[in-house]
Amino acid sequence: MENRKTFFHLHLISDSTGETLISAARAVSAQFQHSLAIEHVYPLVRNRKQLLAVLEAVDQEPGIVLYTIVDHDLAALVELRCREMGLPSVNVLEPVMITFQAYLGAPSRRRVGAQHALNADYFKRIEALNFAMDHDDGQMPEDYEEADIVLVGISRTSKTPTSIYLANRGIKTANIPIVPGIELPAALFQVKTPLIVGLVATTDRISQVRENRELGTSQGFDRQVYTNRATINEELKYARALCARHNWPIIDVTRRSIEETAAAIVALRPKLR
Repeated sequence: MENRKTFFHLHLISDSTGETLISAARAVSAQFQHSLAIEHVYPLVRNRKQLLAVLEAVDQEPGIVLYTIVDHDLAALVELRCREMGLPSVNVLEPVMITFQAYLGAPSRRRVGAQHALNADYFKRIEALNFAMDHDDGQMPEDYEEADIVLVGISRTSKTPTSIYLANRGIKTANIPIVPGIELPAALFQVKTPLIVGLVATTDRISQVRENRELGTSQGFDRQVYTNRATINEELKYARALCARHNWPIIDVTRRSIEETAAAIVALRPKLR
């Protein structure tokens, strides 16, 4: 009975992409281990007609309402309807905005989607994303000198999702699989600019992830070898020895989220450059 989980509806209403709201909601939800949120995400809600349709959906499946809407009239409508339905609602950005206004002594411009403006940072992120996709899983090694970070690790150590997350922060990241018996690209050992980081995890964790992986029908693939703990342990020993030989820092991702792994990698950069 102690492990039984309860479910609740969580409605996330945004006048932009909803990314900020989703991140905030999940960070809080994670603190309640015995309650699981059923997320309903409504992005790009920018007029009364759209909002009324959303509020009708909320009424059908009542729950917590979080929103990021900068338009005063629309925000007031959310608050009014939620009070009428007896539901809790929070304008997630408003307390932060009030704090900024009080400290800076000036009102905000309240522009919808202002964080997604097509400025230099935006184009930097797009360039980094394209780089990460082009240099995923050991592709295009001749360009590694252009990378900010190169991740190496055996299969299922979260190299690709970590690369994509870093790219979303404008950090050009390549990743290369470590496979015993297969040499890493020679170009990797010639680079001077990128920070090279090894990712590892526990044998049990990697075996578990590999067992749950959706596998294709690659010719010659042996699932038993792929998930065998003794084999994985040898792969990890090889990867650790390789990183030690080249003085590459190692991060254990076993108990880390992608965000935590990325933060640990970013923290290494100023120390090693």
